[in-house]
Amino acid sequence: MLLLDLTLAAPADDLALDEALLLAAEDGSGGPVLRLWERPDYAVVLGAGGSLAVDVDADACRADGVPILRRSSGGGTVVLGPGCLLFSVVLPYTDDYGQYDIAASNRHVLGRVRDALKPLVPDAVVEGTSDLAVSGLKFGGNAQQRKRHHFLHHGTLLCGFDLARVSRYLRPPERQPAYRRDRPHETFVTNLPADTATVRELLVREWQPTGNHGPIPWGRVRELVAEKYGRDEWVQRR
Repeated sequence: MLLLDLTLAAPADDLALDEALLLAAEDGSGGPVLRLWERPDYAVVLGAGGSLAVDVDADACRADGVPILRRSSGGGTVVLGPGCLLFSVVLPYTDDYGQYDIAASNRHVLGRVRDALKPLVPDAVVEGTSDLAVSGLKFGGNAQQRKRHHFLHHGTLLCGFDLARVSRYLRPPERQPAYRRDRPHETFVTNLPADTATVRELLVREWQPTGNHGPIPWGRVRELVAEKYGRDEWVQRR
């Protein structure tokens, strides 16, 4: 596994890079990678099946100049920005978690992230399908995009994030895990007791990449932005 600690100029580029790394592993031009990134500005990102009208307060986003995007993985809608560390892991399937065993691959990745964070939150647990939480409060959400031989697992970890932004830009989700108990965003999410630099170090220590990632697949990133991530039709399709 190689390490890529890189945030690109625009949020659409960042989403495209995650998929480009997955596609590179799939076609043999790349391989397993741990990517860490953090947007310096705010953005709202829908899951592949999310509803713009249901999930997002578009007027509030527009008033604040916050772009709305859509990723290719599942999961719920999230707000990115300073204090929200994103991690992306590209891995091959194994006998333990094959192509169709999403639950097993979630357990594998989230178990390692939970282990990495034990110095900060020793009582952290996996809640719902793929949330990371402590004392019933969510500090991380996760999603996957899967190909024939590899999968991309990416997630958010809140570390000093402006939590009021979540309530301002996102409506309550239609589907909620049982542990949420219909709580509004402001009483459901929390920050880890550390900054993003500390959490970065813990994740690298856990995954132990053997080196730094080489050339970025810029051509594929640009193609994905042009075909999908930069297009209003893609964002507004639901």
